[in-house]
Amino acid sequence: MSQINHSVQQGRSRNKEAIWAFVIFLIVAAAGLLYVKWWPYFQKAISSSVTHTIGPSILGDQSASSSPWASAWDYAKVYFLSVWKAAALGILLGSLIQVLLPSRWLLKVLGKTSFGSTVAGGLASIPGMMCTCCAAPMAVGMRKKKVSVGASIAFWLGNPTINPATLIFMTFVLSWKFTVLRLVFGLVLVFGVSYLANRFAKDAEPVNLEDVPESETLEEEQGPFFKRWMKSLRTMLLHIGPAYILSVLLLGAARIWLFPQLSETASNSLFAIIGFALAGMLFVIPTAAEIPIIQTFMLVGLGEGPAAALLITLPALSLPSLLIVARSYPKRVLGFVSASVVVLGVLSGIAGMLFL
Repeated sequence: MSQINHSVQQGRSRNKEAIWAFVIFLIVAAAGLLYVKWWPYFQKAISSSVTHTIGPSILGDQSASSSPWASAWDYAKVYFLSVWKAAALGILLGSLIQVLLPSRWLLKVLGKTSFGSTVAGGLASIPGMMCTCCAAPMAVGMRKKKVSVGASIAFWLGNPTINPATLIFMTFVLSWKFTVLRLVFGLVLVFGVSYLANRFAKDAEPVNLEDVPESETLEEEQGPFFKRWMKSLRTMLLHIGPAYILSVLLLGAARIWLFPQLSETASNSLFAIIGFALAGMLFVIPTAAEIPIIQTFMLVGLGEGPAAALLITLPALSLPSLLIVARSYPKRVLGFVSASVVVLGVLSGIAGMLFL
């Protein structure tokens, strides 16, 4: 009887610890997002409703002649000044996911390969409103906790693609037609492609809840909190930092070739749509930067088709974000997701060419 009572007390103690850990994570996440995302975006929404702009294109003057190295440095400087707060928050939350959120709780909601888990992952992304690179560390943290491929990818893609702030800015700056197009193809990407990605991860099946009994914890949940957190943070920084910085420099140097100035006849062609869809999938931008990029390109003659392709591919993925999550997903999963982003971008471009 005493053993039973002792087990019950241990179970209640673990539940209390889990609840407190979850509450602490929510407080940190809410405070960070309020400072980095929610309040600035509220102010930007008000401003964009009046000015119909959210600032200049981060690509700068594409006609300006400079060496590739100078171009790489200039873009990296502007980019990192724009995203460093969100990137720091993404890494912080990605590490805390691994050490604060109870594994059983995550697995119950996000651990299955069902469509329901994918939907839950996508819905959980909506308050984050992160760019693809800043959301990637959180996806890495989720995979460390054995969250399913579909749910974690839905969270990762949902942050930049169905970002409600970006949809509001888009309506004020571009038009409601662009917003509808982004929302339709964004929902297909976040919930449809993410769910199908489970089929490409046969060797990455989620942990069965039966394998995580109440009386035990996963290996990464054992030991002092601070030690586990520092280990998680250190590992994440070492894996993310070098590849992230180098790939941003590389893309900065290549941006003039990725987004060339087109002739009037080619500016709204299928060839241009495919080219810009591929370039948009590889290139890296901060949150909502696709809006001034598209606005600027259209002012100099880019057609609605390539613009609509960039609407999907620019925010959804980038080479740096793929490198960040490369160790967390099988290559065929990332290949399928990347190809799907390009295909949806091309379809969005064709729809834009026909209806915008």
